[in-house]
Amino acid sequence: MSRSPLGSWNDGAAKQAIVGFVTSAATEGAPGYVPPMDRVAVFDNDGTLWVEKPAPVQMPFVLGKLAARLQADPSLAAEQPYRAIVDGDEAYLRALNDQDPDAVTSMVKAVGSAWEGTTFGEFEAEAEQYLASWRHERFGVPYSGVVYQPMLELLDYLRTYGWRLFVCSGGGRDFMRVICEDTWGLPRENVIGSAPEFAYRGGVLVRQAALHGPVALGPGKPEYFLARTGRLPGFAAGNDDVDVELLDCARFALLIVHDDDVREYAYSDSAQRARATAERSGWTTVSVKNDWKAVLKERSYEEEPE
Repeated sequence: MSRSPLGSWNDGAAKQAIVGFVTSAATEGAPGYVPPMDRVAVFDNDGTLWVEKPAPVQMPFVLGKLAARLQADPSLAAEQPYRAIVDGDEAYLRALNDQDPDAVTSMVKAVGSAWEGTTFGEFEAEAEQYLASWRHERFGVPYSGVVYQPMLELLDYLRTYGWRLFVCSGGGRDFMRVICEDTWGLPRENVIGSAPEFAYRGGVLVRQAALHGPVALGPGKPEYFLARTGRLPGFAAGNDDVDVELLDCARFALLIVHDDDVREYAYSDSAQRARATAERSGWTTVSVKNDWKAVLKERSYEEEPE
């Protein structure tokens, strides 16, 4: 199978729309021309760049930390998300998995407290140790193997045309920065996400319990992106309702639709508003089942059905 640009994309409407936009954006004088300085693209992470089911890669890392903290201090069970851990509250965990803003906010606050006082290097060492042994429960591959091959090709394709790439996710910024260079080829400063404040203490920077700004969901995504880049995105990609505001700000919006339960997962939870907005606004939608020849990075082309 060809390794040409976007080689694991079927030649359908989604691929044609991407190629049409990117080539027009690079053609001076064309109606869709985008000046080089404005060629900034942003991608959600969970469900957009890698598999988010049955739970995002970061979730067991966080829950394990909170469980250990709860064991050391049982009084924490009176508050969320510790109460959900004690009760085995599937509704809360499902809301967290679906990136419900209230659930995510309570979790991010708990994460801030759990790692309060930890140095930058100490947090990264914990994350690296966790990632070294993490395997997807269905596919059996490490975290690098659940990245979507077509999206890696899209990142490379945009780079070829001079686009600067960013990731903006509700997930932990510092967790994503551990894997961003090797996995996406992105520098750390191009990763935006929910994060704590840092304070300079005794010659080192340590994490604080307080959040640095809002959680990077919904309106928080374009707010963070504008603050970081000074521009609205020319190209944006996401997959669910918390990405709507970010995609709505972009010249070209790409919505990933998860409809392949053979090679990945088929689901629409927390994506109904995004799909309705895509149809109403004319966004480009990507069917995992119909638009991608291959899905996961560590599965060979030959293993995937035509």
